[in-house]
Amino acid sequence: MPSREHLRVCPQGYTCCTSAMEETLSNLSRREFEGLVREAGRSLQATLNAQYRSFDTYFTDLLNHSERSLQESLLVSLGLLYSQNAHIFQDLYADLRRYYRGSAVNLDETLNEFWARLLERLFKSSAASDYALSEDYLDCVSKHTETLRPFGDVPRDLKAKVTVTLVTSRSFVQGLTVAGEVVRKVSQVPLSPECTRAMMKLMYCPHCRGLASVKPCANYCSNVMKGCLANQADLDSEWQNLVDTMLQVASSFSAEPSIDVVISSIPLRLSEAIAYLQGNLQTFTAKVFQTCGSPGVAGTRSSAPEEQKKTGKPLTAQENRPSPTTGVRLEMQISDVSSKLREMQQYWVQLPQALCVSKVAAGNANEDKCWNGMTKARYLPEVLGDGLANQINNPEVEIDITKPDMTIRQQIMQLKIMTNRLRNALNGNDVDFQDTSEDVSGSGSGMCAGDLCVRAGPRAVGPKSVQPKQYAYPPEKKVRSVAAQTRPCTLLLVLSLATLLLRR
Repeated sequence: MPSREHLRVCPQGYTCCTSAMEETLSNLSRREFEGLVREAGRSLQATLNAQYRSFDTYFTDLLNHSERSLQESLLVSLGLLYSQNAHIFQDLYADLRRYYRGSAVNLDETLNEFWARLLERLFKSSAASDYALSEDYLDCVSKHTETLRPFGDVPRDLKAKVTVTLVTSRSFVQGLTVAGEVVRKVSQVPLSPECTRAMMKLMYCPHCRGLASVKPCANYCSNVMKGCLANQADLDSEWQNLVDTMLQVASSFSAEPSIDVVISSIPLRLSEAIAYLQGNLQTFTAKVFQTCGSPGVAGTRSSAPEEQKKTGKPLTAQENRPSPTTGVRLEMQISDVSSKLREMQQYWVQLPQALCVSKVAAGNANEDKCWNGMTKARYLPEVLGDGLANQINNPEVEIDITKPDMTIRQQIMQLKIMTNRLRNALNGNDVDFQDTSEDVSGSGSGMCAGDLCVRAGPRAVGPKSVQPKQYAYPPEKKVRSVAAQTRPCTLLLVLSLATLLLRR
């Protein structure tokens, strides 16, 4: 039966609720709101994870196909010489994969070491069978690789293109990972006591007044949600910066030379480099003798087997260009990920309205017959802007705008750091990634310098008043009869009992 029991959150007057029921429903409204935010976050995470898996599969396939093509072509052109030195090429691709995965691989040093090792093996096998080449002598040859230019311009040109491709690809998947981690952590931020009160008033005070079928007014819901998601909305600027930069990186994948062309042409460029050395072997040998001195003559004249000296026909661009399906896959990747990124660009400022429209509020057509926080009538206050600074005069939620949520501030910093890394990648600059699992942890990741990162702590809240705020609403309609409210109150009692049982 309705009573005049004093409630701490809901408007005073005849009510279906006791103080204990109000507390139970307050806890229920808090859990439901946090569940809605986590559900929205999981949906966004799923989209980001799907894009990560899709691009990762595509890029990994590119590397695998390139390596298989290299093995097949060099086995034909070099024969036994390739078989004996296959590990050099395998190590190169292994390092490229490790770099892409975020390991601490110096790409510049990796490529330099590859060319030095390749030169040492080819020179020893093909050029100097009449000489005794010591390890020190071969080291001298390797150290002068850059000045002697045994492979022509291929190493310099290949390094430039492979570096840009690997740097942008790695930063892109890292950006998707960081974005997903930010969403996960921000979606788990708990509701403050002030917002718990506001959510109770929004969602369940109508039940206590016997108006269980009346939904909250749309603008009323917007002000509550904007107040309780104000810190999350402050992610908007850096989130949009990150998305914008990722869109630029995605677009760069198809710029000439596209990433599929660069990776697929590695076998061709290596074949060209080897052919250049073999075609200029006498000239190069003379330069080596001039630089490192003449090596000692071997005690016994030896001759490398013809199979080992086999050069064969070098690859041609026509033979080793990427298949048409590879280019189509790239265009589909870019189109799909760009579309999804644009859809999520305003996620944080659209979240309050999305929750109201899909889960809580009445439509705009019912502006005069909705719950306004006090009764069934039009909601008069204006809808506030987004973000913490705009909540100073929020009529529904008391917020101390001088004390932002530290967990969310930390995630804003993570977005800034990731955006800067993506911009570096766009400019062709290598970026120093840490392990992904630690990179976004905010603790011990090596990403924070000085006072840039802050520890997460309990959210500080401003003073709160016990009584709900009063507004100049139209006079409340008289209750038709006690019996008219008995049925909603009975339903509310059943709901409260069910909630208590579920908590057990």
